[in-house]
Amino acid sequence: MAGPLAGLRVVELAGIGPAPFAGMVLADLGADVTRVDRIGVPNATARMDVLNRGRRSIAVDLKQPGGVAVVLALADRADVVIEGFRPGVAERLGVGPDVCLGRNPRLVYGRMTGWGQAGPYAAEAGHDITYAAVAGALAHIGRAGQPPTPPLNLVADFGGGGMLLALGVVSAVLAAQRSGQGQVVDAAMVDGVALLMAPFFAGFRSGFFSDERGTNLLDSGAPFYDCYRCADGRYVAVGALEPQFFAALLAGLGLDPGAVGPQHDREGWPAMRAAFEQAFAAKPRDEWVTHFAGRDACVAPVLTANETPDDPHLAARGTVVNLDGVPQPAPAPRFSGTPAALDRPPPSAGEHTDELLAELGFGPVEIAGLRERGSVA
Repeated sequence: MAGPLAGLRVVELAGIGPAPFAGMVLADLGADVTRVDRIGVPNATARMDVLNRGRRSIAVDLKQPGGVAVVLALADRADVVIEGFRPGVAERLGVGPDVCLGRNPRLVYGRMTGWGQAGPYAAEAGHDITYAAVAGALAHIGRAGQPPTPPLNLVADFGGGGMLLALGVVSAVLAAQRSGQGQVVDAAMVDGVALLMAPFFAGFRSGFFSDERGTNLLDSGAPFYDCYRCADGRYVAVGALEPQFFAALLAGLGLDPGAVGPQHDREGWPAMRAAFEQAFAAKPRDEWVTHFAGRDACVAPVLTANETPDDPHLAARGTVVNLDGVPQPAPAPRFSGTPAALDRPPPSAGEHTDELLAELGFGPVEIAGLRERGSVA
């Protein structure tokens, strides 16, 4: 395995969303990640599930003692275990942190939940939109006079959840290397979203931002920080915040600064927006992109996920790669001395069961017995 985490052994108890994202990030950076899948998971589209890339898979029935024994054997030789169950589920299955750390004191046990392991909401169900709402992010995403807009499930699931879990377990591994003692990492999406909101906590109290959605500098309130429809129905994004970029935007659009008015005169923002809308509507998106190239006006095409592989900058950097016929983001960030590489496509559930059991020291007769009892598949 290539990458800065080469040699790190991770066991991922299969789930959905943020915990698999953390497993993907760790695998991208070189960790040897074993995914413990449930028996009977459909495999028809497994190779296209980008979140599962970079792993080997073993299929286990955790309701069978033999299956629990296999997972504990994996944890015994691992540096990290990550799981995304509701609080208490791993304990009921017999693979909770007390059991695993009791057997392997250097282990880092990463837990991914929405609400965290404790608190009044800990046992309640939720999704990205739930945690983003309570943590104070969702209220500020959307246009004035409109309901809040769910920002895909990027904010809580992946930014405040999976990415924070990956950072947490790597930090705890460094601590374990110094102290010889592992620990539990309690990564909660609601905590992560609140952390992402740090600059806005300050902004609201300093008067830089108001609670009124869609009226501020970065939330579509300012006409020079928004998206505009072009002649072909596609969009450009404008982020001309600084005065020199604003001046370049006006010049590129052929607008008289005197007629548009001062950049930060909120009274003039409606007229400024109307002028921008009319101007951008005159040409197709890609003509505007060509027109603004090199002007430093912070004008960019709003690309779909299907369009991004063809963007010249992303193509030059290899930001989107093709693995086994599936376009997907390349590992990030980039390392000068220990570059990461994609060398293993998403596995089918249980694809490496026998291989992994053999590495754990199970002989052919034991493996056959586990299969016969339905403990593994």
